[in-house]
Amino acid sequence: MPELRKAVIPVAGFGTRFLPVTRAVPKVLLPVLDTPGIQFAVEEALEAGIDHLVFVVSEGQEAINTYFDRLTELEDALERQGNTDLLNRMIKIAETSQISYVYQHERRGIGHAILQARPLIGEEPFAVLFPDDLIWNESPTISDMIDIYTETNGIVIAVEEVAHSLVSSKGIVSVSASNGRRYTIDEMVEKPTLEDAPSNLAIVGRYILTAGIFDEIEQTKPGVGEEIQITDAISALLSTQQAYAYQFPGTHFDIGEPLGMLQASIFAALNRDDMADEMRAWMYNLVADE
Repeated sequence: MPELRKAVIPVAGFGTRFLPVTRAVPKVLLPVLDTPGIQFAVEEALEAGIDHLVFVVSEGQEAINTYFDRLTELEDALERQGNTDLLNRMIKIAETSQISYVYQHERRGIGHAILQARPLIGEEPFAVLFPDDLIWNESPTISDMIDIYTETNGIVIAVEEVAHSLVSSKGIVSVSASNGRRYTIDEMVEKPTLEDAPSNLAIVGRYILTAGIFDEIEQTKPGVGEEIQITDAISALLSTQQAYAYQFPGTHFDIGEPLGMLQASIFAALNRDDMADEMRAWMYNLVADE
């Protein structure tokens, strides 16, 4: 079984929920406190042992293509200031990983975005990480999922329970046998009505996929929203390949929408030694004034 060393990170969306700022700044570069969502995703992948990152971008997102470049003048300034922790964090990605970019010229859905990475993935298994989904956890969620893949040789998808009001906006899985936080997937449905949903276990933006998914994506017809859905392609594989749902621990934020981004930023501040006390005091006074 080949070792999993590659990850696809789709970042080609318009970011319309963050307009007007996303007219000039790609959504994945908007910060949670002081760190863009794309950097959290990349650091999670690197901590899990992945060393080849394939970004799926679109025209007009050149800022993403240069974000991880080395900046010698800035690095020298940080070194003179003795700020080695920040310096090392900035240069680690460029030093320890291979970064590639492929273009999605037409926005035709997540499945179509992943398909653009096929020439660089080849026949190897690979991870998919969506920067819109930020998971705070003691260990990298994608690392735990790689462990499940290594044990089972199956597709692995991150899931969490969601409120019934959110079911119709999510990809939903039906599961049967369980082993701790790991469940066997029987069915997947993209954005079902609450009445048709097989459960309230919703897919979160972390996947472990095998190369067989590419052929299925090519044969998948547009589904919900006239987009090529990755859930439809995975569903087509279920007859020949086992898939597992991983109900991850930790705290999840959807930073692909403004409220989630704000909540994640507050959470990050409350977990920073240099600002937690001041942040709590400000929040207390704000609520008291209300």
